[in-house]
Amino acid sequence: MAVYVVNAYDIDDFDTFKDYPPRVAPLLQKHGAKLLAMETNPKTLEGIARTMNAILEFPSEEAVHAFYNDPEYQSFIYLRHNSTSSCTMIILNQYVNK
Repeated sequence: MAVYVVNAYDIDDFDTFKDYPPRVAPLLQKHGAKLLAMETNPKTLEGIARTMNAILEFPSEEAVHAFYNDPEYQSFIYLRHNSTSSCTMIILNQYVNK
């Protein structure tokens, strides 16, 4: 069953962050993820919008953890950590109406 990772964070240092997307994209593909939505200028209904918002679909929760713990990802995760703040990253299970 598919799971979804919802990311929301503020990009504080665009110069450092610019190196993150081209490195993470191939790893997401390697682990079967699909980028469903991404927005850096979202429309807010409530609360405080972040400067980066993304929804990713993974084939399973195991695939999420395999991606996140991949040594290659861990070798450059500092790019996101050092250039962003207010990060929220959650895993949601696909809703199946029974």
